[in-house]
Amino acid sequence: MRTTRGTLAAGAVLAALVLTGCGSGGDADTADDDAPATATGSLEHLASEVKCEPDIQTDAAEIRQAVCKNGDGKFILATFATDRGQREWLNEAKDYGGHYLVGAKWVAVGETKTVTALRGRLGGTMEEGTSHHSGGSGDGGTEAAHSGHDG
Repeated sequence: MRTTRGTLAAGAVLAALVLTGCGSGGDADTADDDAPATATGSLEHLASEVKCEPDIQTDAAEIRQAVCKNGDGKFILATFATDRGQREWLNEAKDYGGHYLVGAKWVAVGETKTVTALRGRLGGTMEEGTSHHSGGSGDGGTEAAHSGHDG
């Protein structure tokens, strides 16, 4: 099962990098402002709350993942069977940067403005991944090419 979970996480991370770029630009956590109570439900229910038609990419027992697009932008929406599965996925994904809206067994990943807008409908907590650009990490191999950077 570990291989399957790792493969799913890797696919999710790749999708997150495509959607969000690869940098980390400060603290995306926002104060508890006027966000609603955190939404719960199936992937389809959450998608309907934010007015998107989910394009299901992964439909497995431990994770369901879709690409969504609405007036706020394009994002990944994922639901998890367990809290532990969600946290493991987030821990791996956040190593690649990006912006995450985290709810009860679900995550939305996209650009800052997109996940901030989603938070106004779904509630949840904003989290930001860590930058994976360390400056002096050897040859950098795949870092420069993973999302279209020009070296």
